[in-house]
Amino acid sequence: MNSTKTDQLLHSIAGGDKRALETLLAEHRDYLRRLLEARMEPGLRQRMDPSDIIQETLLVASRRIDDYIERRPTSFRLWLRRKTLERLVDARRKHLADKRAINRESPLNDASSMAIAKYLHSERASAIAMRRELVDQVRDAMLKLSESDREILILRNAEHLSNSEVAEILEIEPKTASKRYGRAILKLGEQLSQMGVSRG
Repeated sequence: MNSTKTDQLLHSIAGGDKRALETLLAEHRDYLRRLLEARMEPGLRQRMDPSDIIQETLLVASRRIDDYIERRPTSFRLWLRRKTLERLVDARRKHLADKRAINRESPLNDASSMAIAKYLHSERASAIAMRRELVDQVRDAMLKLSESDREILILRNAEHLSNSEVAEILEIEPKTASKRYGRAILKLGEQLSQMGVSRG
């Protein structure tokens, strides 16, 4: 959803239009689904449906929308992202009592690896990215990168955030975010080359 339409809906919500709130939240469902696909560990996904977290997030957002409109601490999408990640943390605490279980689970799930594999093999994404082997290779290569490199790749490729949104999340300048992303892609490419995987 573009920022102009979001601003128009927020203006309508401030005027008491309940339909505008429903429309605004519905427009962001797909983004929240992508976010959770990129962030939920497979073990947690087996215990909890991502749609439950989305529903909780939208409920919290609808309750807190007036505060958001009054303060506007960030863009609406990033505010909603933060609320979703808060719900995800709650879900992890609630459903994974044994903290060691969280540490044993892979920090990179198939959706994150798949999104990055699609980026690396853009022309042949449908044919190549679906191959389990490539997804596993991307995951293995990602695990060899620093946490900051993995994070920027996930934000850009799995969550489909813009460079300016990534910069805001990481609290850095957009130019710095762009450079970091470029370096992370190069490092990932080097790791994949060492594994014998060529970029398409």
